[in-house]
Amino acid sequence: MENRNPARQTSYVGMWVTRDGYIRHELLPNGRYDEARGNRKSAYQGRYTLNGDHIDYVDDTGFTAEGDFRDGILYHAGMILYREE
Repeated sequence: MENRNPARQTSYVGMWVTRDGYIRHELLPNGRYDEARGNRKSAYQGRYTLNGDHIDYVDDTGFTAEGDFRDGILYHAGMILYREE
């Protein structure tokens, strides 16, 4: 998987969090992510790639997931995540 638009990748780098704060995805500038769940820091880690507004995740165990950015919101695996400022 390869990021096809590095400029767009930069615009999505940062913390994305569910409204209740339980799920937190940190998209790192090096194409890695770190997901926290509740009090469990680094519950999942892996890499991500972007193709336009679509994101593909592969965690370090090989599990895959995907999502889409629409209107400044990340829709991922039935979750809605908002950028944390």
